[in-house]
Amino acid sequence: MGHDSTYTNQKFKVVGTRVNRPDGVDKVTGRAKYGADAYAPGQLVGLFLRSPHAHAKIKKIDVSKAEKLDGVKAIITSADLPDLTGDDRDLTDILENCMARGRALYDGHAVAAVAAIDMQTAKKALKLIKISYQKLPHVTDVDQAMEPGAPIIHDFVRDRKTGKPSNVCKISQFGHGDVEAGFAEADVIIEKTFKTEQTHQGYIEPHACLANISSDNTGELWVTTQGHFGFRSTCAELLGMDVAKLKVTSSEIGGGFGGKTHVWIEPIALALSRKANRPVKVVMSRDEVFRASGPTSATSIDVKIGAKKDGTITGATADLRYTNGAFPGFWAMLGSMISFACYDIKHVKSIGYDVIVNRPKVAAYRAPSAPMPAFAIESVMDLIAAELKMKPIELRIKNAAKEGTRASYGPTYGPIGIGPTLDAAKNHPHMRARLKKNQGRGVACGFWFNFGGQTCVDLNIGIDGSVNLIVGTVDVGGSRASLALIAAEELGIPYEQVRANVGDTASLGHNDMTDGSRGTFSSGMATIFAARNAITVLRERAAKTWDIPLESVIWKEGAARATGKGNSNRPPLSLKELAASAPNTGGPIAGHNEVVADNAGVSFASHICDVEVDPETGVTKVIRYTVIQDAGKAVHPDYVEGQLQGGAAQGIGWALNEEYVYGDDGCLQNPGFLDYRIPVCSDLPFIDTQILEIPNPDHPYGIRGVGETSIVPPLAAIGNAVSNAVGVRMNHTPMSPIRILKAIEDSKA
Repeated sequence: MGHDSTYTNQKFKVVGTRVNRPDGVDKVTGRAKYGADAYAPGQLVGLFLRSPHAHAKIKKIDVSKAEKLDGVKAIITSADLPDLTGDDRDLTDILENCMARGRALYDGHAVAAVAAIDMQTAKKALKLIKISYQKLPHVTDVDQAMEPGAPIIHDFVRDRKTGKPSNVCKISQFGHGDVEAGFAEADVIIEKTFKTEQTHQGYIEPHACLANISSDNTGELWVTTQGHFGFRSTCAELLGMDVAKLKVTSSEIGGGFGGKTHVWIEPIALALSRKANRPVKVVMSRDEVFRASGPTSATSIDVKIGAKKDGTITGATADLRYTNGAFPGFWAMLGSMISFACYDIKHVKSIGYDVIVNRPKVAAYRAPSAPMPAFAIESVMDLIAAELKMKPIELRIKNAAKEGTRASYGPTYGPIGIGPTLDAAKNHPHMRARLKKNQGRGVACGFWFNFGGQTCVDLNIGIDGSVNLIVGTVDVGGSRASLALIAAEELGIPYEQVRANVGDTASLGHNDMTDGSRGTFSSGMATIFAARNAITVLRERAAKTWDIPLESVIWKEGAARATGKGNSNRPPLSLKELAASAPNTGGPIAGHNEVVADNAGVSFASHICDVEVDPETGVTKVIRYTVIQDAGKAVHPDYVEGQLQGGAAQGIGWALNEEYVYGDDGCLQNPGFLDYRIPVCSDLPFIDTQILEIPNPDHPYGIRGVGETSIVPPLAAIGNAVSNAVGVRMNHTPMSPIRILKAIEDSKA
């Protein structure tokens, strides 16, 4: 594991140290409360009835027998959920995704829900609900959904040229220059098509919540989520509640990776509680998580790249087709923005097609939409390098974006880390290690935007000098430790003196979701300003105590110090001393900040991967893996390394094992961890990491988000490694044994 600080010259005392995590003891002893651990007196069990069909008209729902069952307290169908969304199409889609309205649009779509006194009664009630369906034509494949004559899923989605109903809900284009002119300059042009299958975030903790609405239409929701403020807004709007009258508390989170940024069960749990006038707890089964919560997109991508003999890329295009599930989204738009972001290309164009299919509504998954174009483009980069007899790493170094490069999606880059990560990869011992028979090595680059967003924090100093930091960004990857380090750094006190807590929606102003790698970046920025806010108050108290002007007081190393003529002999006043005297100098001492934390600082990584492929069985083993990424500033290096390793591990699963398998009936065939196989420890090598620090100029500490970029290169790095091991280009993930053997056989034929 490396930690290269050569790019940053800011001196820190506690930031950058590897301190104990504040939630560690609770998590290893089982005291930590997750979504399913919430309890309220008199709570009911909520269960959902889900469609067994990929696409069907709901002709009739008969709940009369279920309602008469002793112990059933409420039943909800779409008839109990008036549409209050107005002209907000996105909100209408969320409502219909939470509970089917007239049609079931995918296998697993919720059609009814019950609340009963126990699980046994709730299960019995579901069996008593009678639904008559009329099956409709369905389509689950992205390319088939775009063909003329494909079943149309929504009449309101129209082809923008013909005006006829279509499954293509959005077309996005990015780039600059003249690609045809670029290809005319090229000595070599390679064009290829790639496919990636749909994957799930695979979080171990299923969706769970406890909902309680009182008769006065005020309510509480305890929930596993990446953004309790966003959940509050959505649920309140769907149910016609005042936002301020719904208090949402986030639990510890057993994994989210983007999949817990959307509501699935929560509005229905609240509606059940309102109808039953009792608290209702809902916990999804694993089958429901797979069939009815948001996976990533399946994709089909065409890439064309042209280059001169010296390796200069002259032109590049990508056509990207993404499944959105049963409702419109913007996932191909993100994919088309990301496609060529790692490279400085004069003539470049990418077009994204967002396509509706009879699958669950797509949700974010760690750098959403980015791994798929990276797989396609980084594979073609290797093919170009082979054609030009260049080393793949050298081709990437030659064309890497740099400060001043116009990004393929529009802006001009400031200081960025793609070049340094590639240089570090080239010089890494991994690149010099010898390979054996049936082994192959691959390299690949990756990019993620990062996001700032609305953020609000409170910093309260206790009378003993301890500090309570309240943040509104859910801690999904260790942000409480990082934010406590930042507060301690600003105040000049030990880390152990600070406790960071995630506040509920009644405790703070609005905070956006913890997504887009924004947690430490945005809440870190707000924490710095809140601490400086508090320092001003501390200086004022010291000035009052000494009876000197405020400008004669500075804050240094955890204490107020008097400066200027005649003041140098005064002993400093520590944070503890000022806190103890606070009741007599003006009351509680606190700092507060709210900010829209823009300019989150783009993130780049380069990965190296070695694999061994058994030519007889097609089984692939990853034998060595290295992640090199720019963190801007690693506030807590352990957590940064954990994020880099976690993203790589998920990418390895996506590349080799994981996929949604749909039958001809449009139903999901593998909704469980037995048949949808995520990597376990025995599948993975030790994942080596090297952190670079190219400071983000738009953050006081130079921080960039780190959590997402590490999942972007693995599909391509493994694809290149497997292709080099077997001597055949792999163009379809996951690269399962069956696909590898077929590729070998096809090449022989």
